[in-house]
Amino acid sequence: MSRRAKTAVYGVLCLLALPFLFPTWWMVTSSLKPVNEIFAFPPTLFPTDVSFDAYAKAFELQPFARQYFNSMYIAALVTIGTLAVSSLAGYAFARIRFKGANFWFVVILVGLLIPSEVTIVPLFKMFDAWGMVDTHWPLILVPILGAPSVLATFIMRQFFLALPGELEEAAKVDGLGRFAIFRLIALPLARPALGAVAIFTFLHSWNLYLEPIVFLSSSEMFTLPQALTQFVDAYGGPMWDIQLSAASLTALPVLVVFVIAQRQFIEGLAHTGLKG
Repeated sequence: MSRRAKTAVYGVLCLLALPFLFPTWWMVTSSLKPVNEIFAFPPTLFPTDVSFDAYAKAFELQPFARQYFNSMYIAALVTIGTLAVSSLAGYAFARIRFKGANFWFVVILVGLLIPSEVTIVPLFKMFDAWGMVDTHWPLILVPILGAPSVLATFIMRQFFLALPGELEEAAKVDGLGRFAIFRLIALPLARPALGAVAIFTFLHSWNLYLEPIVFLSSSEMFTLPQALTQFVDAYGGPMWDIQLSAASLTALPVLVVFVIAQRQFIEGLAHTGLKG
């Protein structure tokens, strides 16, 4: 492509990106505005009177720092656990030949067809019997062993299927066992797929809303999506400036994770359809 054609393409792409970028821009800039300026007409693209008071109030009205930490460590544990489970399961289904492998893989994929709302009541009764209600255990165990891990297993399996079989044969000649081949050869090569799984798993756990509402009742145990709904005035109306400032802080880790690992994310998804 000529330089003029590239400039035209990038110009069109920038215009198409505006509808996706503008809501984020409005959220961040509005968090720095007084309440009366947020809904001013015509709207202002930049705050005329920049103020960080709403950010300070977000931490004063409720234990927002604790809730931020709750979401952070839960998402980290869920991501690590899902990577461990899905990589092992995906490798087993892709590289180990055992009776009924395809059948059991289809059975596992059926888990993606079951909405989380269908299983939330049985899960609540189960965790209540175990004394885990109002703890973070349900928010950690359910995603690792549930639908997000199923999708991650599918991605990992598709990636491992695309690996040349000669690599394993050479490793066996060198005396490596099955787990050593997985740990020393297959897993390092699967970094693009692991990056893709890590991003969507972290994002899913970070934005989880239904399960925290069902399992958590103490404000100190809340995660961020649940905490954002608590910034209301005495009449139950939203405190817009504080909600927008808290939402801006909530979106920051997701943007950072995606910017760092976006290349691995794209490469990992590209490899999921190479071989069936």
